[in-house]
Amino acid sequence: MSKNPHMNYCMECGGKLEIRDHGEEGKVPYCPSCGEFRYPVFNTAVSMIVMNEEKDHVILIKQYGRDAYILVAGYVNKGEDAEDAVRREVMEEMGLEVQSVQFNRSHFFAPSNTLMLNFTCTVNKSEAHPNHEIDSWKWFTKEEAKEKIKKDSLAQKFLLGYFSGGQYEF
Repeated sequence: MSKNPHMNYCMECGGKLEIRDHGEEGKVPYCPSCGEFRYPVFNTAVSMIVMNEEKDHVILIKQYGRDAYILVAGYVNKGEDAEDAVRREVMEEMGLEVQSVQFNRSHFFAPSNTLMLNFTCTVNKSEAHPNHEIDSWKWFTKEEAKEKIKKDSLAQKFLLGYFSGGQYEF
């Protein structure tokens, strides 16, 4: 991945982009072949603090052969609202129906060029039916979840920030 935070080539014609001043927008990639400014493209994903109705337990998962607990997460599909992605991902990955959704915080995660949107959602039953993407899962109390979540991860920052009343440290 390029260290340049801007795109290098036009996604329409493939021509080399130049960085030009675009007034109030600042420095923006520009395609001299197309005569158009090209704004950076990035992924959008949701991560969820999945809680029971009493909001005293949280689901953490392990997946892809890794031995660390993380939050349920997934990418937003083209044309999909983030809140709908929350409901879909929790249903697809955990087999649980979301009852309520609350937005917490966003953070751009440079390693995967992804804008992460974190939500808290509640589900009304405790027995999940995870799909093939989930290696294991468990309900944890808030205190247990703080201890078990993967250290120094974005998931940990979202979880601890939410539990501290919105004091996020990135």
